[in-house]
Amino acid sequence: MPAEYRICTRCIMDTSDPEIVFDENGVCNHCHDYDRMMAQKVIPGEAGRIYLERLVERIQRDGRGKPYDCVIGVSGGVDSTYVAYLVKKMGLRPLAVHLDNGWDSELAVKNIEQALTRLGIDLYTEVLDWEEFRDLQVAFLKASTPDSEIPTDHAIWAVLGDMADKLKVRYILSGFNVRTESHLPRAWSYGHFDWKYIRSLYRRFGSKRRLETFPHIGFFTYYRRLLTQRRVDILNYIDYNKTEAMRVLEQELGWRYYGGKHHESIYTRFYQGYILPVKFGFDKRRCHLSSLICSGEISREAALQEIQKPTYAPSLQEEDREYVIKKLGLTEEEFEAIMKAPPKTFWDYPSYSRIVEGPLLRGAYRLARDWYRARQKRQHRLEAD
Repeated sequence: MPAEYRICTRCIMDTSDPEIVFDENGVCNHCHDYDRMMAQKVIPGEAGRIYLERLVERIQRDGRGKPYDCVIGVSGGVDSTYVAYLVKKMGLRPLAVHLDNGWDSELAVKNIEQALTRLGIDLYTEVLDWEEFRDLQVAFLKASTPDSEIPTDHAIWAVLGDMADKLKVRYILSGFNVRTESHLPRAWSYGHFDWKYIRSLYRRFGSKRRLETFPHIGFFTYYRRLLTQRRVDILNYIDYNKTEAMRVLEQELGWRYYGGKHHESIYTRFYQGYILPVKFGFDKRRCHLSSLICSGEISREAALQEIQKPTYAPSLQEEDREYVIKKLGLTEEEFEAIMKAPPKTFWDYPSYSRIVEGPLLRGAYRLARDWYRARQKRQHRLEAD
């Protein structure tokens, strides 16, 4: 981390991101990335409505004769629930897929069941082998990297891709959106699709040599799915406002708010609200609030006031601490040893990224990346015509 503390003059990202860069006006690289992604990936207003209508027609056409025409992931959170609401409103026939990793809150389960029942959307739930997944989560904690949510994120996309393959459905509709999720530093979380990274950490810190049932995406499967499946971040094609989306979900689906982003998972709530800030000095609220500042949903002053508050209620934090330690099969001493271990990074362990981004393959990787981006732009133009 730089010796001198600095904070962005536009958002509230600061030097707790060790790789942050500021321009001559004190604006950080994350804000510039936000502007770039808004220009490249977001289609606002009437143009977005027309683009989305044509895309829906294409999805419906490709799905004729099949039980479903697309797959959506649902966690019970705002974004994924609003995607379910939108796709049904647009006349699509989605299959909702949920990953049960053992950490769902009761409210998350209720939100999912109630929303999908009211919308008339079928649900498939993939239940992870708890003992194996618990062992994997503990391995990540022992590895001392700030990305212990990667196993869940990786499994979600593996299960979505597997289901799309099984149903012969090309389209996977996602709740990711630039307006509210664009300020996450690479140093805080990296390698979500890197199976070699996940596997190498488990081999070193897990109790077994290999993961036997964990859903995963291998190197070649990842690139094959880039060609055969299409991820659609549909919230980028509407004038998405998270506050308004929550109001709609509450009124029309009986959805209830969790009190924080991704707090539908008990582990995520504790990890982001306690482990990350205490051990690594990373407060993910900075990312979420900074994106909302850039999108105009909140003011910078309001965000600065919010970031001064506790990450979440201290009493609930104590309950979560006891629950998480017990559920993971750790002792207090083992958990404290994990918290006091020197922090590591993604780059301290074997991964595909270390190979792909190395000097020998960097040029080939950039060519492949540029080809894929050009292909996506051509696809967008075709669908817009």
